[in-house]
Amino acid sequence: MIDSKGYRLNVGIILCNDAGSVFWARRIGMRSWQFPQGGIKPKENPEAAMFRELYEETGLTHDDVDIIGRTRDWLHYRLPSRYIRRHSLPLCIGQKQLWFLLRLRALEDRIRLDRSSRPEFDDWRWVDYWHPVREVVYFKKEVYRKALAELGRLLTSDAVPIDPSGYLTRQEDSL
Repeated sequence: MIDSKGYRLNVGIILCNDAGSVFWARRIGMRSWQFPQGGIKPKENPEAAMFRELYEETGLTHDDVDIIGRTRDWLHYRLPSRYIRRHSLPLCIGQKQLWFLLRLRALEDRIRLDRSSRPEFDDWRWVDYWHPVREVVYFKKEVYRKALAELGRLLTSDAVPIDPSGYLTRQEDSL
């Protein structure tokens, strides 16, 4: 679904383990890595979309994870103009995302990247909590930073290191 401003409604998933590391996946046939994410279908609520995308991209079900939290508001990013499909209607200029923070409670061997007829990922690994901000494609960096900052507060303080860029500190000063 694309809203009236041209943003595709989407969910993002930050899956963490008990050590505070996060699931990081490589897009199939590419060198780029990202968190699982995907579009919200018409008449689908964000939580249902999140569980559908979680299964399609990681093979995990609601029984394999606990929901720790969700961002309060939508986070937006614009696509660079070279990625906008100008001949596609309605025109999509970016994504509008609600982010979920999940904790894996199943064993890692439950993670399967081949549950969908068109897998999105071909590899995955656990990375430090803030690693994705440094590695994700440039136009998603700020959304990742905002989602990690907001949702990281829900984890125990010893599981999540301080944001090395100082982003959390700047955000708290503005509250």
